[in-house]
Amino acid sequence: MQKCKRCLRLSMGLLLSVVAVLAVLSGTSTVHAAPGVSGDDQNLDSFDSQVLDLARTCASNVTRELEKLLDSNRLTEDQLFDTFYIPIPNTSPQKFNTQYDKFTDEVLIGILDSCLGKDQRLVFAVAVDVNGYLPTHNSKFSKPLTDNQDYNTKNNRTKRMFNDKTGITAAKNTRSFLLQTYPRDTGQNMYDMSVPIMIRGKHWGAIRIGYEH
Repeated sequence: MQKCKRCLRLSMGLLLSVVAVLAVLSGTSTVHAAPGVSGDDQNLDSFDSQVLDLARTCASNVTRELEKLLDSNRLTEDQLFDTFYIPIPNTSPQKFNTQYDKFTDEVLIGILDSCLGKDQRLVFAVAVDVNGYLPTHNSKFSKPLTDNQDYNTKNNRTKRMFNDKTGITAAKNTRSFLLQTYPRDTGQNMYDMSVPIMIRGKHWGAIRIGYEH
């Protein structure tokens, strides 16, 4: 029964994604491509619940490391909440630096990689700010840039702005969690579990875990 419910939910999500594309082509884009479940653990199946627990643990660990940067005066709150995104020249898709991304490269990548390694069905585990900016990606998606844009899109996804419908909804959500379907720009369709990241009581962004079932 759980499997049937999951298949139905994914099928509906994919159907709505197709409808959304058709709506855009017709000039009447009013359908959200990422229907979500939020705030009620009872709506989740067993694997969704496992991913949610993992996302909450990851968020707690990320919060701890970011607050350590503040407590040690390596960063100020203004720097950590910086939204002045500086374009990195000659990158496509466009990448950005901020006042803090070199620090997240140092302290977060181990946490994010450890989270990603918990189950082979997980595709990514990342921390994004409230605008969908992703300062530090998993090691497997931070490979050296090449002259091949398709390769870069699939293998070097760090320091990009992920403000598509799914991404920005996850980034700005402040409820306890949000589960969405995610039509990724690599052609994959998956689930996206996110939980908010709060730094000293302020909403910084979210942990997002993408996964297949």
